[in-house]
Amino acid sequence: MKAVVVEQYAPIDQIGLKEIATPEPAAGQIRIRVHAASIGFVDGLKVEGRYQTKDALPFTPGAEFAGVVDAVASGVTGITPGMRVMGAARSGALAEHIVVPPEAVEIMPDGLAMEAAAAFRTNYLTALYALGERGALKAGEQLLVLGAAGGTGVAAIQVGKLLGARVIAAASSEEKRNFAASFGADAVVDYTKSDWRDALKDATGGQGPDVIFDPVGGEVSLQAFRSIAWNGRHVVVGFAAGSIPALPFNLPLLKGGLLIGVDAAQIARREPEAQARVMTQLSAWLNEGRLTPVVGKVFAFDDFRAAFTTMQTRAALGKMVVRIG
Repeated sequence: MKAVVVEQYAPIDQIGLKEIATPEPAAGQIRIRVHAASIGFVDGLKVEGRYQTKDALPFTPGAEFAGVVDAVASGVTGITPGMRVMGAARSGALAEHIVVPPEAVEIMPDGLAMEAAAAFRTNYLTALYALGERGALKAGEQLLVLGAAGGTGVAAIQVGKLLGARVIAAASSEEKRNFAASFGADAVVDYTKSDWRDALKDATGGQGPDVIFDPVGGEVSLQAFRSIAWNGRHVVVGFAAGSIPALPFNLPLLKGGLLIGVDAAQIARREPEAQARVMTQLSAWLNEGRLTPVVGKVFAFDDFRAAFTTMQTRAALGKMVVRIG
């Protein structure tokens, strides 16, 4: 089978497609013929060996995928060949086949395209877990979404609206702000402007946001926390800006605010009940037609490097997807 193979940690332009053996599922595993895989910020860090944990070399990057089950080993029940599934793994999605345990996948809702399914799980799990389980976002509260045109940002806008919040989307260009507004944001702000906190204050009626969804990091995170409402919750999900801010401890004191961390990769292991609740709710919204996963640009398998480059330069609108089969 064809697969992207990282033999040495390196920039994506030094990584290529290779022919490798098609994996066989061991007892308790299933094999999926991958039709689409999505690319996230973490995938780019892993390829270069800059993520907080390193995959053993050689490895195939890509955590999220959608496809069709084509082999089921002994000990697996409830899943049969031919089922359309979407799922996530530590790595291995940028290949024509992937082998995973059955708990790594869900059955795809009828009518959901492979590309949309591949862009769904991590972003929307992160958004609903962060806002519902950790941020305790309530109907009528005001939600600020930083990096609002990225994959997790758009997911947070959609989830925030479904939870009944008023959503303010912050993004760095007019194109990105318009993109965020098209998915339901009630107001937009440009956080590249020196006076953007004044615009945020106006957008929230002088109160500040009750909840901040933050996949960005850097100086903008500090400025956002300075604007948070009393008893506000600032939920940290990533550092796309490339720098990790240091929050002065007097700010949470003065604001009565909470700084909350969310690592989607650990939810299944540490809080399986919470993950089950979140995925049940997301599946219900999908099946009811109330939630449609946002797909950014779709790339051919041979053009996978461009998907990484688009994501890494922060030019992405939505999540990048590679069509494999």
